[in-house]
Amino acid sequence: MTTPGDESRTELAWREIVDNYGERVVLPDDDASGSSPATPSSASSTDAEAEAPGGADAPLPDHLVDDDEVEIRERAIAEAERFRPPPAPPFPVPRTWQRGLAWAGIFVAPLLALVVALFSLWVTPLVGWALVGWFVGGFAYLVHEMPRGRDPWDDGSRV
Repeated sequence: MTTPGDESRTELAWREIVDNYGERVVLPDDDASGSSPATPSSASSTDAEAEAPGGADAPLPDHLVDDDEVEIRERAIAEAERFRPPPAPPFPVPRTWQRGLAWAGIFVAPLLALVVALFSLWVTPLVGWALVGWFVGGFAYLVHEMPRGRDPWDDGSRV
């Protein structure tokens, strides 16, 4: 349970916050240096001095660079342990020209049909049926050429 004195202290604290809202706080360190941050000439000169050497992107001077052995070792370990994906395998080349033609029918025929449909190009119906036949024929050829037999080590127990 709160006492009336607690409420008055809380009310006084809130009133103090509202009364001082928007004023800049003066820290004791600023007063000890002897210069006031409110002086516009000193603020502009410090800004110009801070940006003069090259800005935030400029490298540090040699005497400020940290040559800690532990950090150097940690950076070397992090670089060595960084993930580097393996190089991509070469693009597979079909074993026969028939298989290459079948794969082209699977991928190229629908793309050509899509381009014809998207751009409303007029083509003879024979070209449209040829694209459909190329796709279906390529699919049928690839299914026909699939291996049929079960591998000798495969007993069929796995899904």
